[in-house]
Amino acid sequence: RFPPLARSRDDGILLSHRIASTSTAEEPVLYQVNAIPPQLPPGTVTWAEVDLDAIAANVRSFCRFVGPHVQVIAVVKANAYGHGAVPVAQAALRGGATRLAVHRLLEGVELRQAGVQAPILVMGYIPPDGADEVVRWGLTPTVTTTEFAQALSARAVAAEVTVPVHVKVDTGMGRFGLMPEEALPFIQALVSLPAIRLEGLFTHFCTADSADPSYMRIQFRRFMDVLEGLNGAGIAVPLRHTCNSAATMRFPEAHLDAVRPGIAIYGLDPSSEWPPIFPLRPAMTLKSRVVRVRTVPAGWGIGYGRTYVPNRPTRVALLPVGYGDGYHRILSNRGAVLLHGQPAPILGRVSMDQIVVDVSHIPQVQEGDVAVVFGRQGEAELRAEEVAAWAETINYEVTTSILPRVVRIY
Repeated sequence: RFPPLARSRDDGILLSHRIASTSTAEEPVLYQVNAIPPQLPPGTVTWAEVDLDAIAANVRSFCRFVGPHVQVIAVVKANAYGHGAVPVAQAALRGGATRLAVHRLLEGVELRQAGVQAPILVMGYIPPDGADEVVRWGLTPTVTTTEFAQALSARAVAAEVTVPVHVKVDTGMGRFGLMPEEALPFIQALVSLPAIRLEGLFTHFCTADSADPSYMRIQFRRFMDVLEGLNGAGIAVPLRHTCNSAATMRFPEAHLDAVRPGIAIYGLDPSSEWPPIFPLRPAMTLKSRVVRVRTVPAGWGIGYGRTYVPNRPTRVALLPVGYGDGYHRILSNRGAVLLHGQPAPILGRVSMDQIVVDVSHIPQVQEGDVAVVFGRQGEAELRAEEVAAWAETINYEVTTSILPRVVRIY
């Protein structure tokens, strides 16, 4: 009834050392199971604790790794991967990031409204009617269409400002950006527009997390060919950037003028095929409180559909966390949480608001105890990567799925 064991990177079995307590029967380790953050709103039963010092420390690690001549652009899109855009952006800047990156226009506006003054790159598509907001809030847009470029130029001229812009080249991802052969003529037309200043050119690697770097090298070569064409046309690009977290770690020759770490600044592994090359500190711990403990009799079904029916009396705990909080339903009958530093497997289906876990082997569990859905509890740790393996997804989705009703505590 324990969750399936995940495979390690070397194809061995990843044993439960990460989620098993280091305590022994003779010398139990005591956990502060009822420790509640003082700033938690009254009545809160499920929350996420975000360690901003960990964010800053991870950014500092990237700054040290790339050196003083390469800028670090901290990616805080999607509400900072579920961690909270504004506090994470502030922590990343404290850690040494010189710029921030988001995907959508409104994400950049949110940061500006919160008082963030650092340059903010909007990496995704902006329609022409977004030009006013770009100029108003002093954002750095990614420009890939003539219509948006013309609208942006007209708005910048009216406001008597010059707008820095970046252009994205699709070197093999097959998503957003100009094809390599489109880049030179587009950029030549772009730089001829008034009040527009070409600041950056970038691309995105689609296999940077793979152990095989061959396609990443092909993409990089295509990007450098575009730059050579621009240089030949007399067009200088001050800020060239290609590397996400994985590429930054694995491909130093592609650091160029700046790197864009995302997943790793949150302390999450950038690849499932190789370990991080420097230590990372996970920043988020998701917690919930035990609201009921009881023993269900043999044959008493648990959850919708009776997908789990115990064959003996079973002591269970009820936790108010479910897919309405972003905890995936696929974790039914396969996930686990930590209670008193020990894994408590999920029994039955994950509901919108609740899960039931087996605590037969943890007799000290009582109502009011704090369960760790992922994160650290004492000497035990249940990583987002392990939850992702159970959910057949990636660690990105584990944290970005955490919904707004889950209170964030910093």
